[in-house]
Amino acid sequence: MKNMKKYLLSAALLITVCISAKAQFSLGIKGGVNYSSINADNLKSSSVAGYQAGLFVRIGGGFYLQPEMYVSSTGGNFNSDDNSYSAHVRFTNLNVPLLLGAKFGPQSLNFRIMAGPIYTSILSNNFSNTINVAYADFGHYRNSTLGYQAGAGVDIGPITADLRYEGNLTDVNPDFGQRQNLWALSVGFKIL
Repeated sequence: MKNMKKYLLSAALLITVCISAKAQFSLGIKGGVNYSSINADNLKSSSVAGYQAGLFVRIGGGFYLQPEMYVSSTGGNFNSDDNSYSAHVRFTNLNVPLLLGAKFGPQSLNFRIMAGPIYTSILSNNFSNTINVAYADFGHYRNSTLGYQAGAGVDIGPITADLRYEGNLTDVNPDFGQRQNLWALSVGFKIL
């Protein structure tokens, strides 16, 4: 909870600084779906569907900076090659990406590309398994990870839509080489 307060205070400070600097500025809300999977050494993995919802700030014109903060649900399913054991994990995360982008096209309909780092704090995880004792540490996950996002989007007036790929630079569980990645589709609305 202390981390959440720090993130909210940081976002409020960033918004205040941007408004006072009179930069070209947009504030908006966003929500969407994602399909995530966690790759693991020696196990087959499959994707699970999740959600995301939060805020974004866009600062700049043709080239822009876009910090965001949103809550998401991600995870993965794992199976042995002979299906003798399996596991399922679901994370609730606080995500803070910092994207650099470029937009092109007319003001009322512009296209965007963006990329940048993302910090993910894992707020909770729900791990269930039928994994044998050889994988006893399989569900010991880190509290946070670093990754990257890259994608494209379109703005139609105040409505914005993005499609992004997210990969991790750090393992969510280094003992078994578990690394999470996902595809996310979101729709947002600029309120400022």
